Amino acid sequence: MKSTWWRGRRAPLVLAVVLLAVLATLAIVLSGPGETGQAAPPQVAAQAETSTQPSAAPETGPEPAGGAVAEGLPKVDPLSIDVPKIEAKSSLVPLGLNADNTVEVPPITQPMQAGWYVHGPTPGEVGPSVILGHVDGNKQKGIFFRLKELAPGDKVSIARKDGKTAEFAVTKVERVAKDKFPTDAVYGDTTEPELRLITCGGVFDKASHNYLDNIIVFARLIAR
Repeated sequence: MKSTWWRGRRAPLVLAVVLLAVLATLAIVLSGPGETGQAAPPQVAAQAETSTQPSAAPETGPEPAGGAVAEGLPKVDPLSIDVPKIEAKSSLVPLGLNADNTVEVPPITQPMQAGWYVHGPTPGEVGPSVILGHVDGNKQKGIFFRLKELAPGDKVSIARKDGKTAEFAVTKVERVAKDKFPTDAVYGDTTEPELRLITCGGVFDKASHNYLDNIIVFARLIAR
């Protein structure tokens, strides 16, 4: 990952290092217990006891109903996420960086827990806010097990600590190979408040105990 979230707030090179650490850690920590945070190429992987079926990639469609909200909300921490179509509801834990610059992730022992990356915009701010969740883990389905079922126009609601609810509409869903992760598209600057939901997907490789792809949902703010 190499693009800035906040224009002028970070040097691009520093953000590149942080972003690479984020995806590298996901490749390792989400792979399950017993694996530690060694550097790895930018990718997202998760250990799972069950595999999901592949979905078309990329999946795009018509623009969602309602116009995007160009003006963002103030920086306020999120409380929870609700994705009605796939019955995904969870509180949101903050995910920062460990001392070794690897990113914190929701524990694999709590696969229904989602988290938001605190070094990006909060949901509703201008820029791409990133929420991470497991597809499965600990012999259970994860919070984003059905993430691939989302389609353009589907809604995602984020409750915030200021009492506001940021409502997003999905604009596209992509399944991408981990070695072709679209860093700029996911983490690059945007002119309006946007949201990214990321999990693992595609074929589960039993030899490596990892999914081969990532499922990435792109959404934009439509109500606040």
